[in-house]
Amino acid sequence: MRALGDLRVFCFTDRIRILSDLAFSALPTKIPVNGNCSDTASFPRRTTKQPLEENLKLWNKYRVSNIPSLIFIDASTGKVVCRNGLLVIRDDPEGLEFPWGPKPFSEVVAGPLLRNNGQSLDSTALEGSHVGVYFSAHWCPPCRSLTRVLVESYRKIKEAGQKFEIVFVSADRSEDSFKQYFSEMPWLAVPYADEARRSRLNRLYGIQGIPTLIVLDAKGDVITRQGRVEVLNDTECLFFFHPKPVLELTDSNAVQLNEGPCLVLFVDSEDDGESEAAKQLIQPIAEKIIAKYKAKDEEAPLLFFVAGEDDMTDSLRDYTNLPEAAPLLTILDMSARAKYVMDVEEITPEIVEAFVSDFLADKLKPEPI
Repeated sequence: MRALGDLRVFCFTDRIRILSDLAFSALPTKIPVNGNCSDTASFPRRTTKQPLEENLKLWNKYRVSNIPSLIFIDASTGKVVCRNGLLVIRDDPEGLEFPWGPKPFSEVVAGPLLRNNGQSLDSTALEGSHVGVYFSAHWCPPCRSLTRVLVESYRKIKEAGQKFEIVFVSADRSEDSFKQYFSEMPWLAVPYADEARRSRLNRLYGIQGIPTLIVLDAKGDVITRQGRVEVLNDTECLFFFHPKPVLELTDSNAVQLNEGPCLVLFVDSEDDGESEAAKQLIQPIAEKIIAKYKAKDEEAPLLFFVAGEDDMTDSLRDYTNLPEAAPLLTILDMSARAKYVMDVEEITPEIVEAFVSDFLADKLKPEPI
């Protein structure tokens, strides 16, 4: 971690070494600020290695899923300034836009938007609407699968009279591919030729992979970064108004287990009411954690799931070497290959809250996965 003016820089280069000597040897000792080479910020050379445990905490805290990854942090507040620093360096090598702070969605998206019939309208038409910002590409099979589902969700929402729009931000490799893919979509898109605006939107939301659907409220604030999962799990299409703090673990959302620590309560799904009761038990605690970190403009450090009995859950138990007990309260941290297990006969809100609090305070001893 190094001071850069009023910023701190986190450079993730591999699972073992963060802020590696190699990464910093590639950086200049001074970089221009605001385009002025005489006004520079220094990079002191790194001389010590951080422990692996501290490195993994940073991976989890900043939800890093791809490398290399460069994240800028406000040193005075600890808040993330930019999650996609590599794009910043590519797009603004002279530092003309320093300190690269987040801008409102309305400002970043400003300009003409397209429909697939060639019609153009200004981005101000989005004002007062919930918006899904859809990062996707035709060459990506999971993207095409999600698009088919998203088209149906979009139509249901529009038919219900809701003020909702989607803006497609293409990651296609050619304009022809963009046009072919966009022809399947009933919503809006940033023009493919406007690479600068597409890049700024990627920077704004720190996009690390596709498909990604960011859902915004009518004021442009993020409701959920997990729109993909919400669409696949919410047949009623209420995801952009009521994101769920606790999800039932399924094949479609199990990918989120790789995104950071997850509390998973395993229950006996042969009892029809047990899964719902488990979600109701966890929900107040999940809502409390989510609200606490949202107030600090930070992502919650835990995702919350209830897992029943099916082939996917059996595979998860086998992979993580968990006992067959139910109920079973766990926190699984796949990136750290660690698990925390509480095997008690009865799970109460007090037990869950204490378990979560101890985890967040680093009081629990992990077991290896």
